[in-house]
Amino acid sequence: MSIFKTSKAFPQEERYSLTDQVRRSSRSVCSNIGEAYRKRQYRAHFVSKSSDADMENTETRVWLDFALACGYISKKTWDDFELMAEEVGKLLNHMIENPEKYVRKQN
Repeated sequence: MSIFKTSKAFPQEERYSLTDQVRRSSRSVCSNIGEAYRKRQYRAHFVSKSSDADMENTETRVWLDFALACGYISKKTWDDFELMAEEVGKLLNHMIENPEKYVRKQN
């Protein structure tokens, strides 16, 4: 939601490019984590969806790099988002590398 709120200040000409892309990828991180949770009874599906979330997190970081380079966000805002994205990446990596801690045990 922070990215959504911040991107409201992006220029109108970015509406169908940078604004939409950063919003889409940041939301996709959350939706893929939700899907991974629901697929946790299947190890491969859980890892796949967690990997998709990690990929979207990286894409979001790239779009934020563009926003910084274009002067649409401050370095402080970028630093804050980068710190959050790094933490999300670490958590996702743990989920991908240790799925047995998250996958539902079969009866």
